Amino acid sequence: VQLVESGGGLVQAGGSLRLSCTSSGRTFSRYSMGWFRQAPGKEREFVAAISRRGDSTDYADSVKGRFTISRDNAKNTEYLQMNSLKPEDTAVYYCAADYRGQLLHQAEEYAYWGQGTLVTVSS
Repeated sequence: VQLVESGGGLVQAGGSLRLSCTSSGRTFSRYSMGWFRQAPGKEREFVAAISRRGDSTDYADSVKGRFTISRDNAKNTEYLQMNSLKPEDTAVYYCAADYRGQLLHQAEEYAYWGQGTLVTVSS
């Protein structure tokens, strides 16, 4: 499974961005998906996760109410809509996939990763 993120960029605090993650595989619907982020000098942290069918989601407390994860299995794509962005949201954002579980929170639980896309939020 190859994952490619897009949609990162520079945005002012309070603004919005939508990240996309597209899979090259034909079995996208079999994978539980997630988003993680890594800020400079910090460890990679969980942001959000979505079940295979997209009917269940989970979020880190720091983004709950501001970010929305979704997926379109027909397009082999997952999304992360980010609203009310804050400077502390600045990080490289990674999408991740795994077929062994659902709503996974730990990075080591995901077998497949994208290359990351940089989100910078200016104050």
